[in-house]
Amino acid sequence: MKKFILLASMLLLALAAEAQADRILIPMDLKQTDHLKAYGVAYWVLDRELEVEWLLNYRGGSFLMEGVEVIAREARIRGVSYQVIGGADVARIYAQMEQENMEVVRLEKAPKVAVYVPPTGQPWDDAVRLALEYAEIPYETLWDREVLEGRLDEYDWLHLHHEDFTGQYGKFYAHYHNAPWYIEQQARFEEMAHSLGFRKVSEEKKAVARKIREYVLKGGFLFAMCSATDTIDIALAAQNTDVAASIHDGDPADPRAQEKLDYTPCFAFENFTLEKNRLRYEFSDIDIQPDRGFGRGAEADYFTLFEFSAKYDPVPTMLTQNHTPVIHGFLGQTTAFKKSLIKRAIVIMGEAKDVEEVKYLHGNLGKGTFTFYGGHDPEDYQHRVGDPPTKLELHKNSPGYRLILNNVLFPAAEKKKRKT
Repeated sequence: MKKFILLASMLLLALAAEAQADRILIPMDLKQTDHLKAYGVAYWVLDRELEVEWLLNYRGGSFLMEGVEVIAREARIRGVSYQVIGGADVARIYAQMEQENMEVVRLEKAPKVAVYVPPTGQPWDDAVRLALEYAEIPYETLWDREVLEGRLDEYDWLHLHHEDFTGQYGKFYAHYHNAPWYIEQQARFEEMAHSLGFRKVSEEKKAVARKIREYVLKGGFLFAMCSATDTIDIALAAQNTDVAASIHDGDPADPRAQEKLDYTPCFAFENFTLEKNRLRYEFSDIDIQPDRGFGRGAEADYFTLFEFSAKYDPVPTMLTQNHTPVIHGFLGQTTAFKKSLIKRAIVIMGEAKDVEEVKYLHGNLGKGTFTFYGGHDPEDYQHRVGDPPTKLELHKNSPGYRLILNNVLFPAAEKKKRKT
């Protein structure tokens, strides 16, 4: 009995000592000077095997870290606001979080990040690469050969952006088939497909889509934006038919392609209808059309994030952490998703209510997860081909870009919290 009392006393003393130790709080509410670089600081700390706690719904999803000078110095260098707080303040924060819709999630390990991107130059920018580079979060790039050779298993998190997994070169033919970048892209894609043993690009891209699906099934984290969100599901549904017109792959599309679609392997969508016009800049009716409500401007096209229970639904809570629930809209080849075509098991996290279109969704597949975010660039309402890249130093508090970086840190969360 005396031994038990002694051990209990030692434990209480240890907890008291820990509570008294100073901690660094990086607030993520409106008082934060640079929200985007704050994620980079959190990643930097994790990368050095130091502890980070994500305080879900506390001051916009703040980060709590050890009170060591090296972290404070890094925050200062990056222009990130922080506070040094004592044990009493930490105790008050924990007590408040226990009583309200808040939760503490421990971030364990810096995820290894990969971005799927072709080696050819592209006349548009990837918002995720911009965010990673601005936040100073390291990443590696890969493309079809690496995917088909099994290299995805080396990474915790994979991003897809302005990709076309149907093999139709983004359906840019009508406006850009004579453009040097389009001609170079087609030649490079065909060269890659042939070198990998495929007769045409559309078949090779289907194989890549299957590999990405396998990656998620085995436990990978997938994040996709813009046209990658719907084209990967179209490619998966069209495994047994040809949806690409002759101008894209040298032979006509199967006239019965629509009825041959199998929606079972799709990540998020079902019962969609293909866009058969080979010259129309659209793949299917998954994507919202301008005549259904979008196209009025960033403020008019706003969407709203849903609020979740931090204690019972920590995953969507993590993915929606922000300093505002209202996000300005932005277009893309795939701008948003038709609600009626989303599978029932999918968690809808952001929606433009006046047009009933979904902007942000999340789902589970096997041991892994996927998140789809409609649109191309959260701070460039209508990013056109050839436009200059967005300068994130002008948008360091962007709520739209914060959603991207929530996803980057998500794989670092303690495994017991990964449930919906």
